[in-house]
Amino acid sequence: MSLGERVRDLTRMVFQLGNNWISLAGAVITTSAGFTLVWFWFMELTSPRAIHPYAGILLFLILPGIFLAGLALIPLGILRMRRRKRLAGEEPTPFQKVDFAQPGIRRLLGVIGIATFLNIALLGTAGLKGVEYMDSNQFCGLTCHTVMSPEYTAFLDSPHSRVGCAQCHIGHGAPALVRAKISGTRQLFAVAFGTYSRPIPSPVEHLRPARETCEQCHWPQKFTGEKLLIRTKYAEDEVNTPSTSVLLLKIGGHTANGTTGIHGRHLDASERISYVSTDTRRQDIPKVTYRDDNGQLVEFVTEDYKKLSPEKLAKATERKMDCIDCHNRPTHAFELPDRAVDKAISNHRMSAELPFLKKKAVELLKVEYPDRATAGARIPVAIAEYYRTAYPDIYKQKRAQVDTAGEVVKAIYLRNVFPEMKLTWGTHPNNIGHEEAVGCFRCHDGSHTAADGRTISSDCNTCHTILAQDEKDPKILKDFGMK
Repeated sequence: MSLGERVRDLTRMVFQLGNNWISLAGAVITTSAGFTLVWFWFMELTSPRAIHPYAGILLFLILPGIFLAGLALIPLGILRMRRRKRLAGEEPTPFQKVDFAQPGIRRLLGVIGIATFLNIALLGTAGLKGVEYMDSNQFCGLTCHTVMSPEYTAFLDSPHSRVGCAQCHIGHGAPALVRAKISGTRQLFAVAFGTYSRPIPSPVEHLRPARETCEQCHWPQKFTGEKLLIRTKYAEDEVNTPSTSVLLLKIGGHTANGTTGIHGRHLDASERISYVSTDTRRQDIPKVTYRDDNGQLVEFVTEDYKKLSPEKLAKATERKMDCIDCHNRPTHAFELPDRAVDKAISNHRMSAELPFLKKKAVELLKVEYPDRATAGARIPVAIAEYYRTAYPDIYKQKRAQVDTAGEVVKAIYLRNVFPEMKLTWGTHPNNIGHEEAVGCFRCHDGSHTAADGRTISSDCNTCHTILAQDEKDPKILKDFGMK
């Protein structure tokens, strides 16, 4: 049978068997969904407002699915009709005669061809926009609102707020995309049935390596020199007495004299450090393996490590150190009340002229509220009531500053505490430094000892030089022309 005859017979079958309610319903569904998709896409392009995340699910995921389901119904109806005819003992042929010479038939075939092309174009566009939407920050942060609200809130207030979620959490290429969506399907069921973890576990077990993410923008071996860190704290006294510390952080990196400083010693290209942790949060590190400048591996262990049972050692995790072992919350960092209030006063978001502001703010932040709405309602009222009763003259004279302080303290709470996700102050420790969490002292505690007697230093000057500590008016800042 020639190709022309095959096309003719196929066309006859479509004309004959396509006249059934399933195929016709599929055509109607596909056409309706197609027009709706095009209309929504047009509205998306012309509207200045961002699409609501739940509208995005309908627009980019559900509607294309309905469109595809309608297309599938058309051949399904034809196959069903043909099967019914066979079961009834009817021959599927002879077909109705289709005369290609007739202008009407040719026009109909032309319409079918154009419709097929448009269907393919719509499906392709819908697929691309669906993938783009599922990789968007809106989808990641707002679709599962309760679950991701803490992470998304912290993300929006981070230095990485212009970096897409997918750039760190999803790798490049189709395999990484497929893995991410399979994982997302599991998470979708967890959200639907309320079986998700509260809070979200940290650290993320299967996060892409830092060399594929962080180091695409940050290159540790190229970061050299020192960084000046100025931090002001306020006492919980009536005048909110400030005291300032100035540190010179030895950031280091790769220099002409070799690798130096924090980055140089921890993130050299030769992968200097690996460690063993005995807890899922990587806070207990009883063993560190370090490659020294001579290329020799040196094992530093604690006394606790020597006492671990074989069963405990088998469950321990060994990991090569990378950026997120110290910068473990680079985008989703949560503050502690004391530091958050200090920062707000230093940035002049609240006035230190209000007596006992530091003490009252921290006190209100540490109260256990039943939910965020209650906290948001009570905190500004409590601030105002405190100054109205304890300092009525200041309340009258500086009412605007009091109201501002109430809103800022409220914002600090809403930025860091999410009772519905069991996330409160200190739930997720930040390993940068050693004031708010164990951090550096997980290894630099003086108790990790090698066989030759060497220890991992806990000397303050190893990583920074203290230029001023808790001084009212540090002279060093005047010398630097910063006062």
